[in-house]
Amino acid sequence: MRGITWRRADLRAADIRTGLKWKLSAAIALVGALVAVALSLVVHNAARVSMLDNARDLADERIQIAQRNYELSGRPNFPNVKVDDPRLPEPLREKVHQGRRATYVTDADGGPDIWAAVPVQDGRVLSLHTGFTDRSTDILNDLDQALVIGSIAVVLGGSAIGVLIGGQMSRRLRKAAVAAGQVAQGEPDVRVRDAIGGVVRDETDDLARAVDAMADALQQRLEAERRVTADIAHELRTPVTGLLTAAELLPPGRPTELVLDRAKAMRTLVEDVLEVARLDGASERAELQDILLGEFIARRVAAKDPDAEVRIVHESEVTTDPRRLERVLFNLLANASRHGKPPVEVTVEGRVIRVRDHGPGFPEALLAEGPSRFRTGSSDRAGRGHGLGLTIAAGQARVLGARLTFRNIRPAGAPEYVPAEGAVAVLWLPEHAPTNTGSYPMLP
Repeated sequence: MRGITWRRADLRAADIRTGLKWKLSAAIALVGALVAVALSLVVHNAARVSMLDNARDLADERIQIAQRNYELSGRPNFPNVKVDDPRLPEPLREKVHQGRRATYVTDADGGPDIWAAVPVQDGRVLSLHTGFTDRSTDILNDLDQALVIGSIAVVLGGSAIGVLIGGQMSRRLRKAAVAAGQVAQGEPDVRVRDAIGGVVRDETDDLARAVDAMADALQQRLEAERRVTADIAHELRTPVTGLLTAAELLPPGRPTELVLDRAKAMRTLVEDVLEVARLDGASERAELQDILLGEFIARRVAAKDPDAEVRIVHESEVTTDPRRLERVLFNLLANASRHGKPPVEVTVEGRVIRVRDHGPGFPEALLAEGPSRFRTGSSDRAGRGHGLGLTIAAGQARVLGARLTFRNIRPAGAPEYVPAEGAVAVLWLPEHAPTNTGSYPMLP
């Protein structure tokens, strides 16, 4: 179920990353389409009105000529001119009865009809009826076709511009997100502003500068906290060592044993805090050696926890730092013995080391956020340990260039509320170990 949740989150993130370009393109295309449609309607109506006005002016000129001919000859001798045409539109008839010469336009199935009428001397009505010329219709159709083609070109051009602009913004934001992720993973030298590049000052640039400023401030605070922690632990080493030495001089007895036990626990805590501070400073470097991983793990587990079961599935030769690898292994075994239940099983398969117990499993906070210092995950808050073991293991794994993961074992298909049947810590050693300078070799 957790894997499904992460995959859904990844899909949502992918939608956001790729959606900006297409949303901007769609917005520009929509605006372009609306503008193109509005302009097309305006141009079409303006052209139609202009053509109708020209047709009405022409009809008016013709009816005047027909009127003069009628008054001279007493009969209509002009094409399409009739006397007292019963089809004459009523609004036009009323204007003529008022003694006015007028034109009128009606809408028909084949196109607009143009009427012109004028009263003559004998009280009759002389009218002219013409349709919209084929040439005007063709011109209007050609204009509509040109407007449609132009609108499509505007939409496509707007979409292309939107893809270009949105793609550029999306690339800059994606670069910023990658750089911010690197900063979050502990790479202090990465700067978001340098990652996105460019000379344009926009909101993305402001966001990058703000993230860089926040990362610098956070890095300074973390460094200050690390120095304070290291200084306190360093200052405590001398009095704790003196306390342990003085306790060893006490006479034998139960009180002496209690004092020695607490003094040793305090010395272990101080050494662990110093080690965490050194690991946080990113100044540790691996001292590499070639070892047979399965044989090395078997010997170290036998020395640390003879009751643990070791199974070597596949032996492999690795280049790593044996001391740091041993530190990671011992901390994982100690955590399994302290918080889990037997049997503790250690499996070596190639470059992968698994340490499993059969206890209640890791707490959900650790699975979601990783190990955290001074957080044991104990439900009773009694304080079995200080929560530094897994933190040190994770830090030493980073020095080795390895990856340390944690998960709980549940029956197949069981929901998350079903109690776990054990916890597994998996150490993935890299194929190419870090160099003595802390860098990694370039892969061909």
